Amino acid sequence: MKKVPQYRKLYETLRKHIVENIYKEGDLLPSENELCKLYGMTRPTVRQSLGALANDGYIRKHQGKGSIVHHLPREIGILSVSGTTSAVGDRNLRTRIITKPIIKPWDEGFMFPLSELEKESGCIYMERLRLLDGIPIFYDISYIANVNLPRITSRQFEDKSLFQILRDNYQVEIKGGEQRIKAIPSSLKIGRFLKIKRGEPVLHLERKMETNVDDLFLYSSIYCNTEKYSIYGTF
Repeated sequence: MKKVPQYRKLYETLRKHIVENIYKEGDLLPSENELCKLYGMTRPTVRQSLGALANDGYIRKHQGKGSIVHHLPREIGILSVSGTTSAVGDRNLRTRIITKPIIKPWDEGFMFPLSELEKESGCIYMERLRLLDGIPIFYDISYIANVNLPRITSRQFEDKSLFQILRDNYQVEIKGGEQRIKAIPSSLKIGRFLKIKRGEPVLHLERKMETNVDDLFLYSSIYCNTEKYSIYGTF
């Protein structure tokens, strides 16, 4: 496994503290000097960590004040960039892999326009079913641009967060994106996965997500069963 750089370790620690509200919106992070002493790191290393946090939108640097926490709008359920877990919480949320990750050409007539690099590189394709308290609620088809993600098809995705795997192993952060959402009648295949009758309404999301890595985008086609659970969030 590739060794994690020192600046990245501090980045992950501070990011975790921001996400978990140890540092709240508008709070000042400790100064560079304080972080150097606290974590035993050099000033250039600390500055690199803070620069990465600023680039990914977790903090804003203010001349004369320091690093001010800025929470990204990540907790607005399935409509956010935070993934399925934020939509329903992580209680009894399971992930069943229907199609293991494979590298393949993009589908004809793909839902979003693709760059020439994406077309040439192909995509990492995966199908997952997300269950809450044993009830299937999301059928998720993911497409990841096949750009510098070595050995990702050999990783374990069962009951794992895709976003967390990308963050921990490739230092890839989701920064934002665009999506379309509409209600459609379920097909026979979707109904079979979500355990609903053919023709019953499901929510269909098509998403394109931007990352902090140039030319690396994630796409997903998500079918949501809202018969028992509502999709909710705060913002």
